[in-house]
Amino acid sequence: MLQGLMSESERDSILGGLDEIQRQIERGEFVWRADREDVHMNIEAALTDIVGEPAKKLHTARSRNDQVCTDFRLWCRDATDSIIASIRNLQAALVSLAVRYEGLIVPGYTHLQRAQPVLLQHLLLAYVEQLDRDAGRLVDCRERLNFCPLGACALAGTGLPIDRFMTSNALGFTAPMRNSIDAVSDRDFVLEFLSANSITAIHLSRLGEEWVLWASEEFGFIIPSDSVSTGSSIMPQKKNPDPMELVRGKSARIVGDLVSLLVLCKGLPQAYNRDLQEDKEPVFDSVKTIIGMLEVSAEFAQKISFNQEKIKKALPAGHLDATTLADYLVNKGMPFRTSHDVVGRAVALCVSRNCQLENLSLDEFKTLNPVFDKDVYEYLGVENSIKKFSSYGSTGSDCVASQINYWINLLGLNKEN
Repeated sequence: MLQGLMSESERDSILGGLDEIQRQIERGEFVWRADREDVHMNIEAALTDIVGEPAKKLHTARSRNDQVCTDFRLWCRDATDSIIASIRNLQAALVSLAVRYEGLIVPGYTHLQRAQPVLLQHLLLAYVEQLDRDAGRLVDCRERLNFCPLGACALAGTGLPIDRFMTSNALGFTAPMRNSIDAVSDRDFVLEFLSANSITAIHLSRLGEEWVLWASEEFGFIIPSDSVSTGSSIMPQKKNPDPMELVRGKSARIVGDLVSLLVLCKGLPQAYNRDLQEDKEPVFDSVKTIIGMLEVSAEFAQKISFNQEKIKKALPAGHLDATTLADYLVNKGMPFRTSHDVVGRAVALCVSRNCQLENLSLDEFKTLNPVFDKDVYEYLGVENSIKKFSSYGSTGSDCVASQINYWINLLGLNKEN
């Protein structure tokens, strides 16, 4: 109307008719007709039935090509916000879980072999950090997708006097897209979106795998509540962590959605191609699935407890304080590679005697190397070992407390929760 392409009364008629169509759709009364080809033509034809001649101006300076791209970007923008909110909710659940278990030491693993002692809080916060990068990728993705294709028309733009900057601003976009061919033909914004979802899904799958393992009898570190567990149809003793198994499994589906769209787009010439009609289903599926995974993971985190007694019984195995003992020798002036060898021999001695490093006498330590002194016992045992970690980002108590406070403040949590 502002460009003189329709009158004020025509505008009012069109808007009134569209409002009526929206009400019909919401009530389930709108009749979708296959002979009208698609949603665009169904709406335009229905509008013509309602308001008559003014409806024929609805498609002025528009193509289905730029309309669907605009709709898709708007939808992805909203979906991105929803996923970020779900990520924040899971982060909050993990931080709250960490606060509940302040000071609890668990075995840290590499290659799924016992490596060093870590605070449970530190381990949980590792997932919080990964999820934060997932949210950051979505923020970046949202910034790049928030440009408006409307007005690009079929591919070449239009000679009609339209104001693309006005419509872009009205729809909340950063700006109109600079190139009309690019505007209607590329789906890289969707590929980036699904890629971000896939990375998030992989992180959730890792969390699921770890918690499934920890809930097993072999570990026994996690006790899921009955509300997030299932039994067996034949084995009455079973208590399965099904939700996290499904989280682990559904990650494959999200990666599949990304691969599906990558293959769809790989051979398309400029500009719009009907193949792109197939781009919606994997996106809708990816969004629905990732939000479900995030919500289930958050609920699981809220309804599990850690078996502190079993964890404490498991800590002595594996000589988790060996690296701290090597650091002790380094602090005495010994080159690390030499200290590594000395501690390796100390561990071998413990294995042969079925004891822990802290059970060796000072004379036995001195037999291994005369550098050892009575202060060596300040480095032995998982509690002492934890106290020796001091580097930024480490599992030391002060470092982890600082990380906890950071996330409590960032997520707006109450420490007592």
